[in-house]
Amino acid sequence: MSDEFPDYLDVDYTDGEGETPADYPTIQDKIEKAIEVTKRGLEQYRNPAVMWTGGKDSTLTLYFIKEVAEKYDLETPPAVFIDHYQHFDEIHDFVDHWAEKWDLEVIYARNEDVGAYVEEHDLEPGDDISVSELSEHNQHHIRDLLEYEEDTFPFLLDTYVGNHLLKTVALNDALEEYDVDGVISGVRWDEQEARADETFFSPRHDPDIYPPHDRIQPILQFDEASVWEAFWNFVVPDTVEGYPEDGYVPTSADDLPNGLTMADIPVSPKYFAGFRSLGSEVSTDKTTEEPAWLQDMANTTERAGRAQDKEDLMERLRDLGYM
Repeated sequence: MSDEFPDYLDVDYTDGEGETPADYPTIQDKIEKAIEVTKRGLEQYRNPAVMWTGGKDSTLTLYFIKEVAEKYDLETPPAVFIDHYQHFDEIHDFVDHWAEKWDLEVIYARNEDVGAYVEEHDLEPGDDISVSELSEHNQHHIRDLLEYEEDTFPFLLDTYVGNHLLKTVALNDALEEYDVDGVISGVRWDEQEARADETFFSPRHDPDIYPPHDRIQPILQFDEASVWEAFWNFVVPDTVEGYPEDGYVPTSADDLPNGLTMADIPVSPKYFAGFRSLGSEVSTDKTTEEPAWLQDMANTTERAGRAQDKEDLMERLRDLGYM
């Protein structure tokens, strides 16, 4: 892709400006907007890809993509899964299972230079990585973009250097390799303060920072509660044979209807186990024993179980290409 972003696009970069979830008061309003944005994204971009973490937001986004692609005879784009080497095993299993079931092409984006160093030195999360032993590409990001001056950094995902190398650099390298012009992602206005000003079509055109592309964001208008409302009333009934068509909200993994099990449901088992937001296995804790959708979403913080080092740096990380 050239440094000048393609001129074949006709999208409104101001769509959603100044809005909040309150501007979409019903689940029907939210779904209609998600379908509209998804359809335009699949029609306008020549090489789109969808970010898929195995979490609820990206899986809901993937559901809209599948539905819109089928209804309007459009191509289902590949899913990009960032393998940062610190996932819960259940996340890998979930992604592999549903990729096969839904016949998805998955691009596994990895910072293989860091991965090779970790393997060679048999590192555990938190162990130090020597900057000087990494590739020039990674050193450029550490020294020139992050302006990080220490000789080492910890092998931890939810830190400034770790998050950038393991997630953002891995993603940007994949976007360049596959010539992706539109990244469809499941970020939401209410999830994190640094995302509150996003629009449905958001430009990322600076070639000095990332391969020029746009972010297509169909579920900005959802809040946490409406994501789960959509899952139990639309996603699961529409995609799981034998699930009640009028929806059903389970109270546990043992409370699924008609003999279904967690393996039949496109909801990560970590949510059944009490996690509300999924990060790395070394820096994410469950909040209670209740399934995520039954917890007090109105009076507690969704990302409370996540390491806060990265949360505090979100604005800077997003300037460098983080989701």
